[in-house]
Amino acid sequence: MFTTTNLLLLAAALATALITGLLYAYSCSVNPGLGRLSADRYIAAMQSINKAIQNPLFFLSFFGAAILLPVSCYMEYRHLAGNRFYLLLAASIFYLAGVIGVTVVGNVPLNEGLDKFNLASADVAEAAKEKLAFMTRWNRFHTIRTIASFFSLLMVLIACLYKEPE
Repeated sequence: MFTTTNLLLLAAALATALITGLLYAYSCSVNPGLGRLSADRYIAAMQSINKAIQNPLFFLSFFGAAILLPVSCYMEYRHLAGNRFYLLLAASIFYLAGVIGVTVVGNVPLNEGLDKFNLASADVAEAAKEKLAFMTRWNRFHTIRTIASFFSLLMVLIACLYKEPE
């Protein structure tokens, strides 16, 4: 049955899946590929990616999940307050703290710092030092948000499949 609650839940699951897929793809292909680049090429690529990802399509799914998960959770609480509610509460917490929170507190400040790094005036040693410092911290934060996003998606998918006992 396509109720407003179910449509919101479906939209939350889709937005969460899109972000989980993006983060997963970075973890298993983009980050390892970029890590193989020389320091100057790595920094230039990350500076470019960090600008390019700030687009309406990304923001729609990234912040869409952050809005739709708690709204879906609220709708379940309002209607039933059963196990689906707790699954969506867990999904919301994983996403808001582990994805949004880690991105805002960890990855974004690192991106902003890297953006200020003047690659044109840096020598090879400075660029190598910057790459190592950035990549180590950024990938650590990225791993946390990828795992959090996975668990958020898992919880929302279980909620989609879960049928409350009658």
